[in-house]
Amino acid sequence: MKHILMIGTGGTIASEATEAGLVPGISGKEFLNYIPDVHKICLVDCIQVCNIDSTNMTPQIWLKIAQAIRENYSCYDGFVICHGTDTMAYTAAALSYLIQGSQKPIVLTGSQRPIHMDITDSKTNLLDAFTVASDGSIGGVSIVFAGAVILGTRARKTFSKSYAAFSSINYPLLGVVLEGRLIPYITPRSQTPRFYDSLEENVALLKLIPGSSPAQLSFLLQENRAVIIESFGVGGIPFGDEGAFYQIIRCALRRGKIIVVTTQVQNEGSDLAVYNVGHRLKEELGVLESYDMTTEAVVAKLMWALAQTQDSQEVAHLFYAPIANDILIPPSAGE
Repeated sequence: MKHILMIGTGGTIASEATEAGLVPGISGKEFLNYIPDVHKICLVDCIQVCNIDSTNMTPQIWLKIAQAIRENYSCYDGFVICHGTDTMAYTAAALSYLIQGSQKPIVLTGSQRPIHMDITDSKTNLLDAFTVASDGSIGGVSIVFAGAVILGTRARKTFSKSYAAFSSINYPLLGVVLEGRLIPYITPRSQTPRFYDSLEENVALLKLIPGSSPAQLSFLLQENRAVIIESFGVGGIPFGDEGAFYQIIRCALRRGKIIVVTTQVQNEGSDLAVYNVGHRLKEELGVLESYDMTTEAVVAKLMWALAQTQDSQEVAHLFYAPIANDILIPPSAGE
């Protein structure tokens, strides 16, 4: 039988009811008492990295999870990470950059209802996660939820309460789990794993709304090495090259700051060349463009890339280099 390491981090799946709401309190080892059938699938060992509501997840905890996998990588056939749903997509993306090219499955899962409840999705999700981790045909980082196997760089939580909470954005499912059996659709190529142990946390996100003040962008650029502008439609900034946003961006890029323009629209990605409000941002100023990447992946990839180099051109090179199928750049697009 395959030998799987389960890493507990808390989340709804581990929560207990209190007068002040659900609070994580159940350990990974206790999960196994709720899913005795797991012993028919694999051998399981458990470690606990933290026990938190995933709202409290941080880049430092991402590094601890990655380190736990690195230290135990040679001893296990796969890994299952129990995680809260609210920031699971960010963690999946971060681990995709911290652990690149893993031929072994690194599977994140959780639930919309705690494991101790009579009606819960946790038991099915856990068993499905162990099934994927034990099968071994889908390596690398993925989220397994409601029977779907989603690439770690393409996952997003799209429903706040429904059991099928996660979607794969701009990329097909890697597979599905049906009646305890993995049906793989896409099997990532096996590589020699590469581990990284640092992230740059000074990355910020500005979500534009009609009437957003340029002063908000100016402040974020003072406090951070990189800012992601989540714009409208295919991408752009208010008033294009005639407004204050443009001038702030131009000055910031001259100072070596990194600016990425992405879109608030969930599907199909950005295309800054379409409208005047976006065209000169890329052609003349050289801001980076997210294309079809998720915001979660953009955040995590910038944190990873900025930890590797201080050079803006090298950051751009790393950002546009596809990792774990996180980005598909149109052939006509230049960097």
